[in-house]
Amino acid sequence: MTRIVIVDGNTLNPGDLSWDGLHALGEVTVHSFTPSELVVERADAAEIVLTNKTVFCGDVIRQLPRLKYLGVLATGYNVVDIQAASERGIVVTNVPSYGTESVAQMVFAHLLNLTQRVAQHAHTVVEGRWAQSDDFCYWDHPLVELHGQTMGLIGFGRIGQAVGRIARAFGMRVLAYDVAAKRASNAAEGLADNVELVDDLDRVFREADVVSLHCPLTADNEKLVNAERLASMKPTALLINTSRGPLIDEAALAAALNAGTIAGAGLDVLATEPPPADHPLYTAANCFITPHIAWATRAARSRLLDIAVENVRAYLAGQPQNVVGGG
Repeated sequence: MTRIVIVDGNTLNPGDLSWDGLHALGEVTVHSFTPSELVVERADAAEIVLTNKTVFCGDVIRQLPRLKYLGVLATGYNVVDIQAASERGIVVTNVPSYGTESVAQMVFAHLLNLTQRVAQHAHTVVEGRWAQSDDFCYWDHPLVELHGQTMGLIGFGRIGQAVGRIARAFGMRVLAYDVAAKRASNAAEGLADNVELVDDLDRVFREADVVSLHCPLTADNEKLVNAERLASMKPTALLINTSRGPLIDEAALAAALNAGTIAGAGLDVLATEPPPADHPLYTAANCFITPHIAWATRAARSRLLDIAVENVRAYLAGQPQNVVGGG
C-alpha cells in the first residue's frame, strides 16, 4: 500500500474536516506540525508527502530516496525546491483556485473595517460611551462611503476579478493592472465596460482610493509597494494586501502611515510569518493586520482538501494534475 505522510496537517485541518479521502488511497500518517529537524525522519519511506508550509529544500529532498510525489496544500509552492525535485523526478503539485471567494471576501472585510470601524465603535458601545453620549450618535473616525471611489487592482487573475465584481456592486470605479495583459483583457471582457485596464502601474497608485494587491510574488515585484509609490498615493487612500507580504516594503509602509502619507492599510500577510514581536507595522497608524486567514474559511479549506485528494488520485492513476514542477 502506498505510504502517504502529511507533515503539517493541522494548518489545513485542525479537526473540522476529514482525511478519509486520502485514507482510501493509501496508508496515511498525519503530523499536526513538523519542525525542520524532523522533516527527513517523518517523510522517510513515504512515496507521497503533503505539505502546507513545511519547507522541502534541496538538501531535504536529496535525503528522501523513496519520495516520488510532493503535494503542496496551497496555491503558492515556494516551500519546495522545484529544481531539486526535478532532478530527482519527483512530481510537485499545488492546489489552485480553491479560495477565490474567501480571499475576495477578506479584502472587503479589511476595507469595510477601515471605512466604517465597526469593531472599534461596537467596543465603545460596550464600554458605555453610547449610554453616556449627549447626542443620539457619535463616531470616532471619519466614515467613508465606497460608492464612486476608485478601486485599483494590482493583478487581475481569478481573485482580482472577484474583487472587481464586488467593488462594482458597491458602485466603485475599477482600475486593473496585470503583467499578463492578454489574461487581463480576456477577464475584463467578462466584466463588460466596468473595468478599465491600464498598462501604467504607477497610474493605479496615483488614481486609486483603494489599492488591493492580487499578484504572485516574483523576483521582479518584491517590494513593489515602495516609498516612492506610497508617496504618489492620495493621502486619503487605503492599501489592502491579501496576496504576499514581500510585495510591500514594510518599513516604508509604516513610515507612510505614521506620516499620514496614506490613510490606512489592511494586511492579511506579512513578509515574515510568523512576524517578529517588534514588527514596525504593529504600532503604525491605522494599520490592521490579520494572521494570514483569508484562505481559511471552512468552505475554502474543504475545497482545498478535495482538490488535494484528487491530485493524489490522479497521480496514482498515472495522470497527474496541477503539476507545478518536477516529474
